[in-house]
Amino acid sequence: MINGLNTSTAQPVEDETVENKIGESMWSKAAYKFRRDRAGMMGLYVVLFYMLIALGVALGVWGTEWSDNNGQKWEGMSSQYFFGTNILGQDIFQRAIFSTKTAFEVGLVVAVVSTLIGAILGALAGFYSNSWIDEIILWLMGVLDSIPFYLFVAAIAFALSGFAYAMHVAMIATFWTTTSRLVRGEVIKLKNFEFVEAAHAVGVPQPTIIFRHILPNTFHILLVQSTIVFVGAIKSEVILSFLGLGVKDGVSWGLMIAESTLEVQAGEYSNFIVASVFLFVLVMAFNMFSDALQDALDPRKVSA
Repeated sequence: MINGLNTSTAQPVEDETVENKIGESMWSKAAYKFRRDRAGMMGLYVVLFYMLIALGVALGVWGTEWSDNNGQKWEGMSSQYFFGTNILGQDIFQRAIFSTKTAFEVGLVVAVVSTLIGAILGALAGFYSNSWIDEIILWLMGVLDSIPFYLFVAAIAFALSGFAYAMHVAMIATFWTTTSRLVRGEVIKLKNFEFVEAAHAVGVPQPTIIFRHILPNTFHILLVQSTIVFVGAIKSEVILSFLGLGVKDGVSWGLMIAESTLEVQAGEYSNFIVASVFLFVLVMAFNMFSDALQDALDPRKVSA
């Protein structure tokens, strides 16, 4: 009787050990493949450079004079004003690097929260597939996905215009659905694996199976999806800020582009060009990083 009990309880531990070893091997192969991707590494270095700029702004090291009107109207490039000044005499360079912090703040908050919500709801929908829980979550995703993205985000941001994080809430409400669908499909596949059946056999509670045994195995999906959401959040923030529905306290590349509409008509392009270039380089770098990460974590390619 005791031997039978020992055998039944040891099996899940053995399965989990084998699973961990296989997971470690796959992550090692993925890391090696990512390091060999020159475009992905270049994108990572650029993203880290932008992150350093954003961290310096957050710590007050630089970008502190973004709102000061110390210069003259539309001053040219100089040692004091690297990219000149705008119509109000504000330093364009200072505003551009402060906008980097705004972009990372929005991107990180939206990416983390929407990925977390998508992971939890997707795991529940996948584990309880073809049940009322799955039907409710799928219905909610279908409703949100049926509404045009920017129209829905703009409507929420406008409705919550008095709330400081209205834009964040609007984007989180729309970005989690894709993550949830991807996680749901992966969980439906994983819940039939032997290590899950072994956990069921020894009476492990279902929430523990979902969040300790199954969900960690979707981390590669969550990692890639969070980078995609990060880029999408930054681009959405720029568009919403350009329309006057985004950043209210501070400055962003979208606000700089909006301000430049009158300046371009007067033949002054510095504000527009600087904001556009900062945005373009970051988005391209994150796309390169995300593509390389997705290739490195593709199970079909990692296991080959």
